[in-house]
Amino acid sequence: MKIKEVIQQFRDELNPLYSSEEIENFIFFSMHEYLGFSRRHLQLKSNQLLEKKETERFKIILSELKNHKPIQYILGHTEFYGYKIRVNEQVLIPRPETEELVEFILQEISGGGKEKDKLNLLDICTGSGCIAIALKKNLPGATVSALDISDEALIVAKTNSILNHTLINFLQGDILHTHLKSILLPLEKGKAFDIIVSNPPYVLHSEKEKMSRNVVDYEPHSALFVKDEDPLVFYKVIADFALEHLSAEGKLYFEINEKMGSEVKKLLQEKEFGHVEIKKDMSGKDRIAVGKRQSTKADLSFGG
Repeated sequence: MKIKEVIQQFRDELNPLYSSEEIENFIFFSMHEYLGFSRRHLQLKSNQLLEKKETERFKIILSELKNHKPIQYILGHTEFYGYKIRVNEQVLIPRPETEELVEFILQEISGGGKEKDKLNLLDICTGSGCIAIALKKNLPGATVSALDISDEALIVAKTNSILNHTLINFLQGDILHTHLKSILLPLEKGKAFDIIVSNPPYVLHSEKEKMSRNVVDYEPHSALFVKDEDPLVFYKVIADFALEHLSAEGKLYFEINEKMGSEVKKLLQEKEFGHVEIKKDMSGKDRIAVGKRQSTKADLSFGG
């Protein structure tokens, strides 16, 4: 088959399932991955004949796309904050709003007073490791740790750390049910975190029916969904953990459900975090929550 015939096959067979923009992106991502072609090359070489193995490869991609499998899982990777991140069905596919969370943290650090090389950061519910890796790449002298409940997710995260040449302390544990002091023992004893960040599960089970099949059928539900009866369960536990393990004036950052901005803000204020803010993403949706741990008299003897 010629390249232009494969392209037309993608358009014809995916047209009932996806928008034209999505289909064109699928075509480009696939051709770029396996042929190394730019969008311009696709036009210039549209009459080029493909080898049989190449044709078969694109048929498999097309078949998986027709079954709503995300292109990122098909190709095995995505891009996050300019870095290549491997993904599979054990981890969430990183979203643009999570890149905004990273950008916001880095902007705040740039405007802060503490030396970047002395920062100690923890990413809770790290998944693919994308947040921890992006922070470490931009803060090479900082100490970065990352926690997840899933052994399978941590395998992916560790692979991504190696591929992106970053040294990160990976920890396995359930933030909801594990006494984390024992998990943190491998880290520097008594050293508090300057920043704790988390993109925990925050999609309500009742929202599942409105979501697309490529998310519901393939992405890990344990990393996505929370019970409608207790939608802030992760935020409560992580906020309590942060109060105990953040340094004086240390900050806690969350990615949040766009419908829960006021609830998360109230939660952090009730736990006596200071300077609590809810920031909107580029789409104008409540997406980031930030709070600062207030200094207390106990901080005179607080490690960090």
